[in-house]
Amino acid sequence: MFSKILIANRGEIACRVIKTARRLGIKTVAVYSEADANARHVRLADEAVLIGPAAARESYLVIDKIIAAAKATGAQAIHPGYGFLSENEDFCHACEAAGISFVGPPVAAIRAMGSKSAAKKLMEEAGVPLTPGYHGDRQEPEFLREEADSIGYPVLIKAAAGGGGKGMRLVERSEDFIDALASCQREARSSFGDDHVLVEKYVTRPRHIEIQVFGDTHGNCVYLFERDCSVQRRHQKVLEEAPAPGMTPERRAAMGRAAVDAAKAVGYVGAGTVEFIANQDGSFYFMEMNTRLQVEHPVTEMITGLDLVEWQLRVAAGEPLPLAQEQLQIHGHALEARIYAEDPAKGFLPSTGRLLHLSPPAEGIHVRVDTGVEEGDEISPHYDPMIAKLIVWDQNRERAQVRLLQALAEYRVVGVANNIDFLARLVACPAFAGADLDTGLIEREKAYLFPEQAEVPREVWLIAALAELQKERRYARADAAASSEPNSPWFIRDGWRLNAAARRELILRCGETEKRVQVTYLARSYRFLLDGQEIELAGEIDSRGQMRVELGGRRMDATVISAGEKRHVFVDGRTWQLAQVDPLFHAGEGGGAEGGLLAPMPGKVIALLAEAGQRVAKGTPLLILEAMKMEHTINAPAAGTLKAFRFAVGDQVNDGSELVEFEPEKA
Repeated sequence: MFSKILIANRGEIACRVIKTARRLGIKTVAVYSEADANARHVRLADEAVLIGPAAARESYLVIDKIIAAAKATGAQAIHPGYGFLSENEDFCHACEAAGISFVGPPVAAIRAMGSKSAAKKLMEEAGVPLTPGYHGDRQEPEFLREEADSIGYPVLIKAAAGGGGKGMRLVERSEDFIDALASCQREARSSFGDDHVLVEKYVTRPRHIEIQVFGDTHGNCVYLFERDCSVQRRHQKVLEEAPAPGMTPERRAAMGRAAVDAAKAVGYVGAGTVEFIANQDGSFYFMEMNTRLQVEHPVTEMITGLDLVEWQLRVAAGEPLPLAQEQLQIHGHALEARIYAEDPAKGFLPSTGRLLHLSPPAEGIHVRVDTGVEEGDEISPHYDPMIAKLIVWDQNRERAQVRLLQALAEYRVVGVANNIDFLARLVACPAFAGADLDTGLIEREKAYLFPEQAEVPREVWLIAALAELQKERRYARADAAASSEPNSPWFIRDGWRLNAAARRELILRCGETEKRVQVTYLARSYRFLLDGQEIELAGEIDSRGQMRVELGGRRMDATVISAGEKRHVFVDGRTWQLAQVDPLFHAGEGGGAEGGLLAPMPGKVIALLAEAGQRVAKGTPLLILEAMKMEHTINAPAAGTLKAFRFAVGDQVNDGSELVEFEPEKA
């Protein structure tokens, strides 16, 4: 076994590999960019090496820098994680040339599966069932459209070197094909440096089922059952589970055999995933093979009781697989939810900023949290905005769902927009709860998953107001303890007044709704007046914002976190964002750029789609912004004239920057 390894990655997966390496007594070397100097994976590793600026193409994607770091630190092997260089045959070859073990498959296997089109040809020869489509080398736009027309719509354009949902477009009409192809190729060039695409028939209501395979250098190959990854948005997985609901033993065996056949066809070694598109009738087609560890590998670990990273390291060190196929068994059911810094209400736009408060649920036999960040860390615009993976396990799917809902209700994130409330609605959605799964679930369940903004419950306003009063008392006690006169009455916040009851008013706002809460101080509690109704409240708040509230005879737990004027109220499994209004503050006139269109996030301008001075209709695409590996199109908000662009292609922009000077038509 190795005594020291280098991890050529960052974030959650780097921390995940470090955890197993430490358990096995293996020293670890982290690499980091300037943006990651204080990142969690750097703090956890035994050693760390700076490899360049924030941009991945100048740091994490520079092969020579990774190899040099491994040599300088005496690392015997390199674990690539997932993403970045994990499926790069040049990197694997460079490791071999440097005499460093690559924790992954051989160069030939990466090369064979690195191109989706080449892989499909190989799988066809191996007898693995394929989705109808064009997988050839011709890339002329009109030719590809003709192929799509002959396949029949809808079709899926996919980057041949792609993965993770990048470089993928669904096209439903022939007239939309050319524009979708151009967008797909731009994203593929940006993400993979290769704009080669293939075109496939889009299966209606498909399920995305993948098989975990493992091979060693002794000729052994097994499958560790399946994962259902059907719940997706923008072709990126949101929820994953194992085993797949409704999977019969016969179908599992058939898919497992096909996956092993695919792995053996390329002489596969290490951890890999064979992905299939499955019809509702049980038929399935090979989609691609990922020659690396998958983001969702924890659900497989939870149902098998195995550590797949340990298997990777043992196989890379030349050991045989620890178990044979007949020794592998499924125990219970596992679910994984990806916690992202993004705003589901705004089309899942990524969010950046500092994690002012981060409190995950407690880990144990039923709950696991894999993360690359801690409270105080920053979600940067340079990399994927994942905060954590939340994994739960229980004896069956129904109990695992309850576990996941409970864990999501306990998760507290403040400082960036996040998808926790959305995930809770998704897990509770009748379609998901009933295992009515397909890759279009989120789209077809929009009404349930994206409800109109609900009215803020009365208790939320009251709890927020109570938290303000209790925080004042906590701060006063802290000031008193630090004072030379700790018993001074000026530190007491009990509302005492001579010959009168103390009263005050707190003003809170949520969106356009503003509430005035009138407070009367009592001996051990408060009387609140809200919307003409009185109620008595009592409670304490600790340093982490946790509260036990007595509200009109009802006892409940809540958490209130302050961030500037914002008050994040966590109660009954939901999050509400309120603001405390200072009655002495008056906002100035006009807060934005009149007639301008603002950047919804930090990013880079990659295309200008209109001309200055051009009159455009409402919804006309004006500009494409790339942020966190995704393209975001800025459209005209109304009919009008595009007066000028404020940035050129290639320019970096900040959140809120004015991108376009736009003059709407007068009514």
